[in-house]
Amino acid sequence: MRAVASYLVLLLAMPLAAVLPANVYRAQGIAAPDCDGPLQVLIFAVPAVLIYGAGALLVYRAGRRFHRLVSLLCLIIALATVPNIAEAMHELYRNTGDGECLG
Repeated sequence: MRAVASYLVLLLAMPLAAVLPANVYRAQGIAAPDCDGPLQVLIFAVPAVLIYGAGALLVYRAGRRFHRLVSLLCLIIALATVPNIAEAMHELYRNTGDGECLG
């Protein structure tokens, strides 16, 4: 029962791993700064990294072949969201450095 609950948590957390662009305007092809900041990305990406990183560790410890496959998938999902976090922080520092989003 505990394993089923763990897999259910991983399944329900899948929408958190949806990769949002760091700058919505550049994603649409518009050369404009996105002054919303990285919060719109970080609010979903950080919990996804934590949940799937912990899931990769906990599922790997079970030791069976199926669990190791699930662990690998969790690790891939966690690592796929890390570059988006870095890009969101880079976008924040770029806007701050250019002085475009001074409120």
